[in-house]
Amino acid sequence: MKWLTWENIAVDRMACAWLIRHYIDPKAEFLFVPSGSKDWPKDATPFDIPGTKLSHHRGHCTFSTLLREYKLKDAMLQRIAEIVDEADIVHDITVEPVAPGLDFICRGIRQTSTDDHEALERGLLIYDALYAQLKVTPH
Repeated sequence: MKWLTWENIAVDRMACAWLIRHYIDPKAEFLFVPSGSKDWPKDATPFDIPGTKLSHHRGHCTFSTLLREYKLKDAMLQRIAEIVDEADIVHDITVEPVAPGLDFICRGIRQTSTDDHEALERGLLIYDALYAQLKVTPH
């Protein structure tokens, strides 16, 4: 299946792609379009694009929307959603100490990658590591 999002991926879109690849569609193909573009293939499922079904809703990031939409109940995925929410959305209170670092690293990955496909592949490793670490130290 084709999945489409805006280019210049960062913390939420990387997290979403990781979730899609590992839990929703292992053969996912990711397409990136310029921010604001509405010209995309009809056979692609958009995510993390404002106004689409799989985007930010009710004050939560797209990662949270994907968990809800695909009924994924893994406690570690819920924890990652909380971290990504805080890393991607401005909050009055900070409760996830790793959130700023995750955002910082994801932005750095984008800066050191030649394109979004390379950034995505590098970002997938970060989320594999985050999931693994949360399994051994959930709080």
